[in-house]
Amino acid sequence: MSPTVKRRRLSHVLRELRQAAELTATEAAKRLEWDPSKVARMERNQWKLPNVHDIRLLLDLYGVTDERQRDALINLAREARQRGWWADYEDVFRSSLPDFEAGASVIRTYEALIVPGLLQTAAYAGAVWRAGQVLDEQADHVIERHVEARLTRQKILDRESPPELLAVIDEAALARAVGGPKVMEEQLQHLIKMAARPNVTVQVLPNSVGAHAAMIGGFMILDFPSPVDDPSLVYMETATENLWLETPEKYRRYALIYSQVQALALSPEESVSRMTTQMDEYRK
Repeated sequence: MSPTVKRRRLSHVLRELRQAAELTATEAAKRLEWDPSKVARMERNQWKLPNVHDIRLLLDLYGVTDERQRDALINLAREARQRGWWADYEDVFRSSLPDFEAGASVIRTYEALIVPGLLQTAAYAGAVWRAGQVLDEQADHVIERHVEARLTRQKILDRESPPELLAVIDEAALARAVGGPKVMEEQLQHLIKMAARPNVTVQVLPNSVGAHAAMIGGFMILDFPSPVDDPSLVYMETATENLWLETPEKYRRYALIYSQVQALALSPEESVSRMTTQMDEYRK
């Protein structure tokens, strides 16, 4: 379980303990002589590194006396303070997506215009960044930094117990010559290779399906090993911001949208055939 997932779980448990103690977040903060919004921020996971001393004070306030439970939560707070590899790329990542990906058991992604980040080649990723960024004289360094971070992020698929990746890619994304024919030929070859892995499923959503439920844009759904303690998340990003959806209602909505486009998409075998044909076109 990654540090970010641990912080989220800790926030969830602290909220439940406060509610069991029949206190509001403001009342709890007032009793500890904290800023009135501090407990609420902790419960919303709006902290970077949990303070172990603060956790002890909250457990005392909430009447948690069971030593095993206290030790487990204190250890969770300590582990949540650890830094993952992504901390070295704070200048690149705008969100905690890599950390949540590292803790996920299943990742479902739909992309309408580009190949999903976890399946991009270095050349393709570089071309995307060149097209999408307003760069200064350090452009090459900035691009190399982003590409390096993206390739490092993909290593979760190579670990001993990798997450299951289910990717539905709109055919339009494969027809768009990002970086030129050679880059796309290499990218499609990589997609076909990744699709052969037991933990990776790639499906192409053909243009022939017409209008569909996901035309609003790309999104990602992350499911975790313990859904009760770590509820699923929906993630989307734009050029300027990142959006996390956590409520059960919104998760169910996006899970349904994903199921619909997955059902409309070509089968994994048909998708490989379609990608092979597209790759041959770029080769010509």
